This record gives sequence, C-alpha cells and structure tokens, in this order.
Amino acid sequence: MRRERIRRTALDLSLWAAVSAPVLFNGGRSGAGGWVRPWTASWSGTGWATAAGIVLLGAAVAAGRRFPLAALGTALGLGALYSTQLITPQYSAALVVFAFLAGRRSPRARPALALFASVTALGLVLTLAAGDELWIWFMQVAAVLLAVVVPWLLGRSVRQYADLVRAGWTLADRLEREQRAVADRERLRERSRIAGDMHDSLGHELSLIALRAAALEIDRELGEPQRAAARELRLAAAGATARLRDIVGVLRTDEEGAPTAPRDETVRAVVERARASGLSVHLAEPAATTDTGPGPDPGSGLPGAVPLPEMTDRAVHRVVQESLTNAARHAPGAEVTVRVVRRGGEVGVTVANGPAARPAQGPASGGTGLVGLHERVRLAGGTLVHGPAPDGGFSVTARLPVDGAPLRDAAAPPGRAPTAARELDRARRRVRRGLRQAVLVPAAVAAVLGLLMAGFDQYTRMRTLVPRAVYDAVRVGDLQSEVTARLPGQALPGRPAGTDPEPPDADHCRYHRADLVRDAPAYRFCFTEGRLSHKTLVTDVPREEDRDASP
Repeated sequence: MRRERIRRTALDLSLWAAVSAPVLFNGGRSGAGGWVRPWTASWSGTGWATAAGIVLLGAAVAAGRRFPLAALGTALGLGALYSTQLITPQYSAALVVFAFLAGRRSPRARPALALFASVTALGLVLTLAAGDELWIWFMQVAAVLLAVVVPWLLGRSVRQYADLVRAGWTLADRLEREQRAVADRERLRERSRIAGDMHDSLGHELSLIALRAAALEIDRELGEPQRAAARELRLAAAGATARLRDIVGVLRTDEEGAPTAPRDETVRAVVERARASGLSVHLAEPAATTDTGPGPDPGSGLPGAVPLPEMTDRAVHRVVQESLTNAARHAPGAEVTVRVVRRGGEVGVTVANGPAARPAQGPASGGTGLVGLHERVRLAGGTLVHGPAPDGGFSVTARLPVDGAPLRDAAAPPGRAPTAARELDRARRRVRRGLRQAVLVPAAVAAVLGLLMAGFDQYTRMRTLVPRAVYDAVRVGDLQSEVTARLPGQALPGRPAGTDPEPPDADHCRYHRADLVRDAPAYRFCFTEGRLSHKTLVTDVPREEDRDASP
C-alpha cells in the first residue's frame, strides 16, 4: 500500500511538472510578442498570473484522481483567461492531458458531455454579449473538439478496454469454474454407474460364493473344522455383499434411478431396442472372426465373438448407448450406423449419424453425457474422439483395450475447462466498437462543424457583396443615409490587406465585396460630413511598401 502511494505521488509530481513547464516558459509572453522570464518579472501582471496558474495546475493534479472533471474545468478556465479561442501556448498541453485523464478516470460519460455542452453554450453567450464575430465561437467549438473531446474519447476508450478485459477475464474464470464443477459432477456420476456395474457383477459372484459356502457348511462328509470355515466364508461373503450394496447406494446420485436395461445387455440388444423405439439405426457386422483383423462385435452376441474384460465391455455398451441417445435427441430422423470391430489388441467402436432430417425438439443439452463418456473410456484405458462429420452429421469413435491394459495414447485426466472464448470475443468487439466511436464521433462532429462554418462563410460573403448595378447607382455627394440604405447591412471588418490607404479627408470608410470569392478587389465607400465623398474599386497596390500602410 505504501509503495503504491509513493508511486502515485511520484506520478502526480511528474504530471504537475509536465503541465507547468509551458506555463513557466510562456507565462511572461508580452502582447508585443516578447519573452519575459517569470523569475525576473515583477510580482505584478504576468508574474502573478504565472504563479497563480502553476498553483492552480498543482491543485488540479492533486484533485484529478477523485475529481477529474474539476481538473479539466480548471484547465479550461485558465486557457480562457489567456485566449477566447482556448488554444494557448501556456495551457494547451494541460488541456489535452486533463481531458485524456478525465476520460480515463471518469466512470460515467454524461457529466463530461454536460461539461462540454456548457462550455460551448457559455462561449456562444459570451461571444454574442461581447459583440465579437461569430467566427470566434466557431474557433472555440473547434478548439473544444480537437483539444478536449478527442483526448477525452481516447481516454474513455482506454478505460473501456481495461474494464471490458477485466470483466471478460472475470466472467471467463467464473464460467471455467462452473464448467469444471459440471464436469466433475458428471465424472462422479459416471464413476457411480461404474460402481453399480461392479456391484451387479461382484454381488452376483459373492452370492454364488456364499451359496457354495452354505452347501459346504451342511455337508456331513466334512469335519467340524471344515464346516466352521465354510460358515465363516458364507458370513464374510454375505457381509461383503451388504457392504458393497451400501457403498454403491451412497455413490448413486439421488436423481439417478434404477437401470432400465439389464447389465449384461449386448450391443445388438441396445441397437434393436433403439430401432424398436423408432430410431433408424444399422449395426455393421464384419463377416469373419479373427484375433488380428476385423471381426464380429465382441459384445454383440454373435457366434464366435470373443468376450471382453468387464470394464471394456461396459464401456463399449455405454459408448453405443450414449451415442444413440445423442443421435435421437440432436439429429431426429437421421440414419445412424454402429460399428464395433476388433483390431489386434484393441476394439474400436464408431457410432455415426447423418444430418438431422428435422429440427431437434427441446433445449440443447450441456454436453455432460460426453464428459461422462470420456471418463468411462479413460478409466477403461481407452481414447474417445467426437465431433462433426464432413456430411453435416456427428460421429463418436472409441478405442478400448482388449486385455484391460491402457492404450499408449489413452486419454489423460481432463484438465481445466476451455476459456470462455465467446465472451472474450464479445468483449473485444465492444472495445473495437468503442475505438471506432472514438475516431468516428470527432470526425462526424468536425464534418458538421466544417459544414456550418462553410455555410456561415458563404452567408457572410453574400451579406457583404455589392452588385455592380448598386455601385454604379450611387453618386458622390449623396447623403450617407441614402447610400447605406442601398448597401447591404454587413460590411467587411476592415480594409482588405494589400489595398491602398484610405483618403485622409474621409471621416470613415466602408468596404464591400465586389467578388463573392475574394476579398479584393472590393468597393470602398468613404463619407465626409454625412455625405459620400469617395467611391473606389480598390485592389492590391503595385508597391510592397504601400501595403497595409496607415493614412
């Protein structure tokens, strides 16, 4: 915590130094364009202004983490004191930096938008109240757009990117935990089913042992010690059966009912039962039985089929059963092919279905059946592969050992669930959308502002244009009131650059455009004692020394 506080303090001091440097070196600039160092200036005028500006920037940096918009407002106010257009050598850097930090640190956008609108509206009011040209306000809006809104949008994009990435990883982590929990629960259910299978087989064998021990217990040809040993064997077998039943009862989940299919059901019986329920399924049966090549289904009940170990046999049964269930649920009406063949020391199971003939009914499952199937095949020492088929269907392929030893490429225990890629991709799309907005919004505002400025410029030019007929109609000596009544209400702000000086005997002169595009040539109307004394078409003077000369 202390280290973080020291780091923040160092960053704030560096920021204060960075935004104060332009004020320190530009604060003493005089109106004539000269440079005055603050430490040599008197503590009046620019010296006081420079010191106050640096102090206020320090306060803005100190309060910027908690009140970023207040820091931005301070920079705007200081810039407005130096220039009505807000762009100044002293505070432009501070304006850009505080605008970026306001976007980076502010959680909400509405207060910042309200600040921008208030600054724009206040600038318009002050411009109209001061009687300045409307161009001043256009320059203010352009300055706010380029020096404030654009950095603010960039800062907000950085904040959105950080927030969305953090939220995306948090969501991905939560989804991974949920998926791991579901996968673990399904693996436990599959292990409980395995335990049930073992209970059925071992329970049967233990019952036979107890039965044979009971027969020995009553055999009169045996001596008393042998009959006592048989009695102990019978009691031990009965106790083991009871304990096995209790353990399997605990392992079996509450929602899992008793099995509806016999434990010794063959693959052929599973297929026939699925076909009887309406599923279009075909069992592919090889023609010959060999130990090294393709042969009949070991669990199909065909003549000559070689028995499989208990775990492998139950895994084959579960692969076929679960795959047929998935085909019936997700691809109704599709053709399904089941193939179980032996190749060397392993047996292969493939269940493939074509594309669905009609839409599936009911909600999609969460894939927990395949998770359990993975666990069943893994515990049997085999591998399981599943996925979409090229024809639009789905296939499940399992390879299981014949001798019970795990295959070389047997499936390893499942690791972490995959990252929620879709959620992260959605977060990235939102960030990209925010970045596009950060570029397009200022561009759109700038385009609208440019159109407004172009329209206003054209309107101003039209209001200052005097047709040739009007110029010819007025005569020297006409009353000023009569001449101004014929002229447009708005004149050029002053003598166009490059034209000759005004007549020395004129009280004042008005300039109007003679051309809609250029300021010169222009019509000049000069008045003396209330009458028109001169009217001239002024153009650039031929000599450079006469340009912009005063009368």
